[in-house]
Amino acid sequence: MKSWNRDQYLKAWNFVSTIHNQQTLPGSDIPYINHLGLVTMEACATVASCDIQDPDLLVSCALLHDAIEDTPTCYEDIKNLFGPEIADGVLALTKNTDLPSKTAQMEDSIQRIKQQPKEVWMVKLCDRITNLQPPPKHWDKTKIGKYQEEARFILTQLGEANSLLADRLQKKIRAYDQYK
Repeated sequence: MKSWNRDQYLKAWNFVSTIHNQQTLPGSDIPYINHLGLVTMEACATVASCDIQDPDLLVSCALLHDAIEDTPTCYEDIKNLFGPEIADGVLALTKNTDLPSKTAQMEDSIQRIKQQPKEVWMVKLCDRITNLQPPPKHWDKTKIGKYQEEARFILTQLGEANSLLADRLQKKIRAYDQYK
């Protein structure tokens, strides 16, 4: 079984702790780093349970996946600190907000993710697994349903990357029915 480079993990953890400092999860007082830690926990559990070709890519991209999208950090910053493969993965996981709708942004991101190694696909699965916790109180049933449908789209597009994550996401999607 392969493992991830703990020194690189520490470097990435310290980096995201700094760039996401003072950010909180939408609608809460919970530090945003909690989300990154949960996504990375899913990635680490997958590495521990499966034969992952490039655990460093999976774990690093899991930690950094929102760096470009949610902070002033740019592709070049990630590339200079973590290398082009990780930077490419993080960029693929970043929504293009210049596109006209959330649906177009998701479809574009999925297509870019599919051009990356399977470990990047797995990050998106880990991210959605983590996000399928109880929805924010201000979401109505329509938004909850759309989010669940988006999760199904992610599963159909990227589920082949890892059966363990695909099964876990499928269970989370089914369990999300309770909120509709």
